[in-house]
Amino acid sequence: MNALEILIENLAKLPGIGKKSASRIAYYLLSADRSYSKTLADNIKNLKLKIKTCSICGNYTEEDPCSICTDTNRDRYTICVVESPKDITTIETTNEYNGLYHVLMGALSPIDGIGPQDIRIKELIERVRENDIREVIIATNPTVEGETTAQYIAGLVKQVKGDGIILTRLALGIPVGGDLEYTDRLTLARAFQGRNKL
Repeated sequence: MNALEILIENLAKLPGIGKKSASRIAYYLLSADRSYSKTLADNIKNLKLKIKTCSICGNYTEEDPCSICTDTNRDRYTICVVESPKDITTIETTNEYNGLYHVLMGALSPIDGIGPQDIRIKELIERVRENDIREVIIATNPTVEGETTAQYIAGLVKQVKGDGIILTRLALGIPVGGDLEYTDRLTLARAFQGRNKL
């Protein structure tokens, strides 16, 4: 196997990249300016060397703690719980949330052998217990694993804080521009449960 074939094989392992896309990328890199290829290779190398997880929230960062955890202008009483660091990036683009975050680094999945000890639930409960947290927003994915994780966290937070804390879940339902005819049963049921007054 030559260097080009090895690169194509490795690129094809990336999420969302099939064999054809991997081949196109590899041939593009081969024909691209040498300085571009070197810069890209350095970027990939630096990613592993410089990026680490924040010791407080679990977000990816170069500085520990991260810029969100050290930002004094953020709401220090609210924590939004997400499954992965990329979820923080998605939420931040909305400019609708100004609190803190907690990254679980996964979701509970007994079928895959992922239990509470395998994700950052213990760290979340410690933060809730030790800080003046007034609301926990659970923003796990709307999957079976995400729902299981949300319910499990809600139970633990209630044990620690009782009724002295607000527990919320991101609203789920029909997306803007969606068509009822093509909406799955679970999404439609959630839309009915989370309906708002006009």
